[in-house]
Amino acid sequence: MSRQTLTEEMISEYQDTFNIFDNRGDQKVHVWQIGEILRACGQNPTEAEWKKYVGDDQDRRINFNEFLPILKEVAKNRDGSQAADFIEGFKVFDKEQNGTIGSAELRHLLGTLGEKMTEEECEQLFQGFEDSQGNINYEGILDP
Repeated sequence: MSRQTLTEEMISEYQDTFNIFDNRGDQKVHVWQIGEILRACGQNPTEAEWKKYVGDDQDRRINFNEFLPILKEVAKNRDGSQAADFIEGFKVFDKEQNGTIGSAELRHLLGTLGEKMTEEECEQLFQGFEDSQGNINYEGILDP
């Protein structure tokens, strides 16, 4: 989310999610609900992470305009760490520790683990990243 501008549609979806947690109908939520709302918006903040934005007053209520900057900041902080997590995962398969993984091995992993990708999806993903030896610089795939 941090690498892209929020569209009106995205903001509207986040507002709808926020409003689900409004149990008084005053378009505000308790700050102790922020972690749950962030998770409902697709983020996965730690308790310490979201608490640093709202302070210690757990009875305080905030509106959506106060919540949106928190969502943006949490999303911005998570984007970089997610890429770093992927890179660490790829390093397990980087036998020569040179920043590359064999495209055949990666194709096999993507086709058999988790949400399985088709051969065509793998080809689209690898396009422009596979070198002449059939290796893929995995950090290049994760760069914007």
